Amino acid sequence: MLERLQSLEDEFVSLEASLSDPELANDQPKLRDVSRRYKDLTPVVDCVRRYRARDADAQAARELLTVASETERPALRDELAATEADLVDLEAELRLLLLPKDRNDGRAVIMEIRGAEGGEEANLFAGDLFDMYRAYSAIKGWKFEVLSRDSSDLGGINQVTMLINGDTAWSRLKFEGGTHRVQRVPVTESSGRIHTSSATVLVLPEAEEVEIQIDEKDLDVDVYRSSGAGGQSVNTTDSAVRITHRPSGVVVTMQDERSQIQNRARAMQVLRARLLKLAEEEQAEAASAERRMQVGSGGRGEKIRTYNFKENRLTDHRIGFTIYRLQDVLGGDIDEVVDALAGDERARQLAGGE
Repeated sequence: MLERLQSLEDEFVSLEASLSDPELANDQPKLRDVSRRYKDLTPVVDCVRRYRARDADAQAARELLTVASETERPALRDELAATEADLVDLEAELRLLLLPKDRNDGRAVIMEIRGAEGGEEANLFAGDLFDMYRAYSAIKGWKFEVLSRDSSDLGGINQVTMLINGDTAWSRLKFEGGTHRVQRVPVTESSGRIHTSSATVLVLPEAEEVEIQIDEKDLDVDVYRSSGAGGQSVNTTDSAVRITHRPSGVVVTMQDERSQIQNRARAMQVLRARLLKLAEEEQAEAASAERRMQVGSGGRGEKIRTYNFKENRLTDHRIGFTIYRLQDVLGGDIDEVVDALAGDERARQLAGGE
């Protein structure tokens, strides 16, 4: 472990020197990679240096104890105990910092939300989830952009696609993929009975063009007249775009922008993200398994989380986590839930379960 830590510190120093090289600014892809790696290593190296400093303090206290007088020894023993306790804490911090990083950390997120089982109530709940993630993004200071949105008749959401950009967006939102179940009296129900409905959330890391090469010959591109809101110029021109990637069967539709060029660019952005996800699944010999694990068929029985309005309760079934402040969560305060999921992931990694 000491050799590994020294190797990481040597790499950090080398990266630090590279970042001061003006030539690096001329190579933007390399600059991005170097900056990302430097940022990843900074907390590790900081912890290593704090550990060494406290270890030196402990060594000094031990040496002084050998020559100290009887009156000096109690204070030195207290100092040694404090430094040894700090070393234990720093060792635990290092173990966490050295856990394998998610390859998609730092990426922007493409999120899709759809109403699933439950008719219009499912679409209304999909709208609630959309508002929750938009509020959470604002709290975190992330950039939140709607790529496409298909609203339902009563103001809910049939389907919406968003781009969420922030340093921690992927690491915090990656746990959200799956079927979300709601239990409440719907606004569409007059008898006051509690209904169960569901919406699906799909979370994808944004792919860069250099990562996913798409041959134009593999694409079927259809243009048609937009049917959504957006003004007269949208609804009277063939601005909507549907792109089908024949090798994978992935279909992406965009119609919210005013020009065909803009909608095509948005569609290609989402297509690259979906193809990157498929490529990662194939590398793990689980093609389409991750998508099914996240979304499945959208059935209520496949839920990862339940939102119970009567009890003001949210339960994440993957880790058996429950809190009783549902309205705060729907208002965007989901850190407690995300922290619990992240903690579970770290615990499984430390136990060797990952």
